[in-house]
Amino acid sequence: MTSPTVDHSTAAGKFTGSRHIHGQEDRRGQFLRRFQGWPRIPPRRSASVHDLLVFHIVFGRAVQDVSLNSPANLGYADVRFVRPVYTGDTLRSETEVLGKRETSRADVGIVWVHTKGFNQRNEVVLQFYRWAMVNKREPQTKTGDNDSPDLPAQVSVENLSIPTELNLSKFDPVVTGSNYFWEDYEVGERIVHPQGITMEDAEHQMATRLYQNTARVHFNHQLQEKSRLGKRIIYGGHVISTIHAISNDGLENALRVLAFNAGSHANPTVAGDTLYAWTEVLDKIALGRADCAALRLRLVGVKNIDPNLEPLTLKVRDEKSGRDQYHPNVVLDLDCTVLMPKRRR
Repeated sequence: MTSPTVDHSTAAGKFTGSRHIHGQEDRRGQFLRRFQGWPRIPPRRSASVHDLLVFHIVFGRAVQDVSLNSPANLGYADVRFVRPVYTGDTLRSETEVLGKRETSRADVGIVWVHTKGFNQRNEVVLQFYRWAMVNKREPQTKTGDNDSPDLPAQVSVENLSIPTELNLSKFDPVVTGSNYFWEDYEVGERIVHPQGITMEDAEHQMATRLYQNTARVHFNHQLQEKSRLGKRIIYGGHVISTIHAISNDGLENALRVLAFNAGSHANPTVAGDTLYAWTEVLDKIALGRADCAALRLRLVGVKNIDPNLEPLTLKVRDEKSGRDQYHPNVVLDLDCTVLMPKRRR
């Protein structure tokens, strides 16, 4: 097959219950349900669905055809949240295979894909590139494939989608509990978030089922006992949501995820790991609006080391290869762009 496109079966819709369940992970979701300036669609006044929940659902619909037997999802690029999704919408996913290559391991290769999510009006609501490790049918047979694609380094400002009906001119910081606006952050600033969250099997499996992600590495204990890790791996999207929730302390007014510029699941997370996070401000982006602007952030998630108590470097030198690689306790390195309200003048 050359660059096949897969229209994934089974659409997902409604979001009434899943929106509230996912909202328990992230206090920003609770804010969106209360703030009247956030876009709603008449005449039903349907509430918008959290950006990360949309990402998980679109991603989950593609798993059955792309990465059901994948040992690991590795990373993302050019993730664009194109338009809001509302309660009552129905989503479907479509994926194009872009390339693949061999790895140093005989039993797995890496596959690159481009996935789009559509609503019931066939409008694109989300699109992203990702790459995953995939088991080979014949481990000892070399395919010679080496056509990994060139991917964008970041989502351009022109491709950041701001709902035209959004009005933050009456934004009330009392609702979020923070008086930090876009103007208050500085490029180069590092925010070490105070909270830690311990991951549990029951919680991550419930969340992963909610997202309709059926990858076996998340559910089959007997299968994973035979793997190198020996345990079920927590879905990387659940890790993203957890780290995003931890980052609420210090970024309370980051109201919408506009893009993932790039992202890597640096090391796996399993039940019993405790996650912490820090954020670095990479850039401040003007959007030509009086009420809001954007921050480009580097959100780093780590496991089992509290960076508030023990400073941690993002990468370390591998003694065998002599190359830099992620610290073994780093689980997520996410370059993202978020929407922030501006201070009223």
